[in-house]
Amino acid sequence: MPNPFSVIRFQQVKLFCVLCMLTGMAMGCETVPYTDRSQLVVVPQSQAAEMGEQAFQQILSDPKVQQSQSAEEQEAVNRVADRIIQAAKESKFAEDAKAFQWEVTVIKDDQTTNAFALPGGKIAVYTGIFPVAKNDAGLAAILGHEVVHALARHGSERMSQEVLSQAGLSAAALGLGASGAGPVVGQATMAALGLGAKVGVLLPYSRTHESEADTIGILLAAKAGYDPQEAVRVWQRMQEGSQGTPSEFLSTHPSHETRITRLKEAMPEALEIYQKVQHAPDTPLPPVGG
Repeated sequence: MPNPFSVIRFQQVKLFCVLCMLTGMAMGCETVPYTDRSQLVVVPQSQAAEMGEQAFQQILSDPKVQQSQSAEEQEAVNRVADRIIQAAKESKFAEDAKAFQWEVTVIKDDQTTNAFALPGGKIAVYTGIFPVAKNDAGLAAILGHEVVHALARHGSERMSQEVLSQAGLSAAALGLGASGAGPVVGQATMAALGLGAKVGVLLPYSRTHESEADTIGILLAAKAGYDPQEAVRVWQRMQEGSQGTPSEFLSTHPSHETRITRLKEAMPEALEIYQKVQHAPDTPLPPVGG
């Protein structure tokens, strides 16, 4: 039978953890524009922007990373990025979009299918994404997605979730020690709690971020004058080119099927926006391999 004092102490630790979480929520609870989803963000946007700048410079300073020297590739990315950024400045994210110091870089890597946007407005596009995007509208869907990650403060939210998760696990570890659990039982329990936090909280939140970026991203693309329906074709091409992807349950990203379904659900709103703006030229992207 556990010591009554130890049980009381464990309850005090849990209460302290709950109070810390509630305090954090009171200080950093925000709402994501468009989806109205509540998010806990305790990292200021200014600090996130500084971290984004540092990460961006670190990436570009890597000797293995080469910026594209092709004027055609740079122009292709810039013309789409400029329209997406302008759309963001006229969106519900206008305050942050206008404050960001936007910078767009094309990385010459035909084997890497990737693009990203960091807090503060640093954007990078790998040339390997060109065959998947195929045209300006496809690239707009991808850049809209990445820009939303930065504007919706998904990175800051993830950091906040990690901090709270670690705090909860630390409190649980203290509680197990106080309750008299043996080392084997304690280690097994902590391992289960760690997996539970990852699969039950952190991964689903990451999938929420991805779905949110998909949905709002096509709204930005549409506002920028690009056909949002191309986003579905982009993910269909992505699905065709992917192999050995983990199950959705154990992945930080939704499955391709889930993404396509949700994009189609959001399409009526995106098409309504698209029909009200001047359409952008849908130029094919430069071929890779040169």
